[in-house]
Amino acid sequence: MRIGVLGTGNMAEALATHWVRAGHEVIIGGRDAHKAERLATRIGEGVKPAGPYAAAEFGQVVLAALPFGAGADVARDLHTALEGKVLLDCSNPVGPGFRLLTQGGPSAARRLAAAAPGAHVVKAFNLCHESVWRMRPPVFDGRPLAVPTCGDDERAVARVRELVQDVGCQPVAGGGLERAGLLEATAALFIALWVGEGADAQAIAPPLAYAAGPSHQETAGGTRAVRQGLRAEALTRAPCSPTPGSGACVSSPVRNT
Repeated sequence: MRIGVLGTGNMAEALATHWVRAGHEVIIGGRDAHKAERLATRIGEGVKPAGPYAAAEFGQVVLAALPFGAGADVARDLHTALEGKVLLDCSNPVGPGFRLLTQGGPSAARRLAAAAPGAHVVKAFNLCHESVWRMRPPVFDGRPLAVPTCGDDERAVARVRELVQDVGCQPVAGGGLERAGLLEATAALFIALWVGEGADAQAIAPPLAYAAGPSHQETAGGTRAVRQGLRAEALTRAPCSPTPGSGACVSSPVRNT
């Protein structure tokens, strides 16, 4: 796959490194030619530096590894080169106080889509710090990290799911692009918990088996256990009458008076 990367920062380096090692062709596009060249050299393995337009034109998938606020402007400038391309958005519109900067308006992903209407925008890779994406692979307690993807075009989402797997992660269907704002809000919450509170965000969610409450089978089993317990209690508390000729005690029926 041909991948154009817009940006020369940490996310660009972390993800592009995985993709090059998976056999994809990558061009780093930066407005600062020296930064693009330095990043291409660090990644190595045939990665080439270029300007943003050349990178967008080259890629079948174009990663917008850009800060929120800059992404839409860059996409607008490159909209002709992005026509028909997969535009992958990993940005987080989170400001001071862990505030969601898009509150009351369209998501960052939606703004990219509006700036480059011919592109197929997919939201992914926004829930973790760049250091996690540098792991080879991101696996915790033996389980690969799950990466939600949100997008409207099935082929575009399929390409991004492949790139998620190339990072060593498990893609998870997050729905259409209208749900990208939920991913961005989740990132704002997680960052506030991790950084602001020093809390383990993973601990706020139960295991999948408990996510929607007990299953029907568990409920039925629990109901049977309760009924059996009530019967046993009723027999224990029932009045006792001696059996004629034996002196043995048997339970008499309990009658309501």
